[in-house]
Amino acid sequence: MRISVSSDMDEPVARALVAELRERGHEVLARGALVPGDDPRWAVCSERAARDVADGRADQAVVCCWTGTGASIAANKVPGVRAALCTDGATADGARRWNDANVLALSLRLTSGPLLKEILDAWFTAVPSEDPEDRGNLAHVDALDRAGADGAAPGERSA
Repeated sequence: MRISVSSDMDEPVARALVAELRERGHEVLARGALVPGDDPRWAVCSERAARDVADGRADQAVVCCWTGTGASIAANKVPGVRAALCTDGATADGARRWNDANVLALSLRLTSGPLLKEILDAWFTAVPSEDPEDRGNLAHVDALDRAGADGAAPGERSA
């Protein structure tokens, strides 16, 4: 699987993330502070990683910043992206299972090496739910993406 990874800082956990993904057999497309000369601002590098997913250059992405919040906000502004800030394996499992998240957001401050592995284990083993209610929620989120282009809420028409 091809995974775009961004970080606004060249921190040990960001380097460990890239190494762990490669060890698991994934191809990594690095962004931000992980690439000399690339724009390391969290809003910019997180958007680039999210666009890699939305445009089909990557299957998934992992975006990182100090808290993970800014990276997840920036990634979620890209239509077609469902970024989830995960601080443990159970949250990562739920994000993939119920939300079909395609971008994982991590906190550089909170994520230790062992916790990183727990989160990645859960992220990569969970499969999206086929439950009609879960699929209906995702269809609504997709409609929000489409409606955002013209400012109308799902089911409403813009004037």
